[in-house]
Amino acid sequence: MYYTYIIRCKDNSLYTGITTDLERRVREHITKDEKCAKYTYLHTAIKLEGAWISENRVNASKLEYWIKHLTKTQKERLIQYPSKMKDLLGNKIDCNLYSLYIKQ
Repeated sequence: MYYTYIIRCKDNSLYTGITTDLERRVREHITKDEKCAKYTYLHTAIKLEGAWISENRVNASKLEYWIKHLTKTQKERLIQYPSKMKDLLGNKIDCNLYSLYIKQ
């Protein structure tokens, strides 16, 4: 199982990535662990904004790619209304391959 996630940074920018261990990866970004991304190290990650589950790396990477190509406004819309994924990305990917991650 893979996760595609969006993290908000202190400057209100958004970072998108993929991982197999969401909690560990978010912790690495927020604590500026040596394994955090250069972007989140420089922009100071503050919280997880959204995450989607997919069965494999290929699908997670496709979602990451297309989220990174959205405008900031579109990313904010996806975060606020995750059910709008099909409206934003339906012509690029099969949105049925992803489910919204909801922390238990």
